[in-house]
Amino acid sequence: MLSACGTTPDWDYDKSVEFANYKTYAWSAEASLQARPQNYQVNGLMEKRIRNAITEQMASQGFKLADPAQADILINYHVAVDKKLEVDTFKVSYGARWNYWGWGVDHHTTAREYKVGTLVVDIIDRTSNQLVWRGAKESRLRAKQTPEQRTESVNKTIAEILANFPPKVQH
Repeated sequence: MLSACGTTPDWDYDKSVEFANYKTYAWSAEASLQARPQNYQVNGLMEKRIRNAITEQMASQGFKLADPAQADILINYHVAVDKKLEVDTFKVSYGARWNYWGWGVDHHTTAREYKVGTLVVDIIDRTSNQLVWRGAKESRLRAKQTPEQRTESVNKTIAEILANFPPKVQH
């Protein structure tokens, strides 16, 4: 869904939370695309890729999947697809016109519509039910990808989003 190129991930978190206390996670009841409107990019296949990528990243950081009633944190994610417009204007200089000789400049403007996907991952403290960390990344969507390319793009995007979870403590 998301192309390999895109914006730098954006993170926000509650500085009063001791993230080192979190060891287990579960999926939030809202972490499902099944109840949301679907389109070509956001579907059950993409949901599976997102969940697998998050599961792999959490495991690589030592987090264990647990029963939702016992987990330290709950994970939720959101996907949005928006249309954007890219407009380019450029000048073209020339030395001759059909009816006279001289210098001139023409301006050419082109506009292209494209789709941008935003993937947001939320970390919620299960006990307080409060959002404690959020990471997001926006990328231009690429059409005509193979399933392997889609999986690779999702894995890379999730890795970039979760690169700052838990947040690195700065003193």
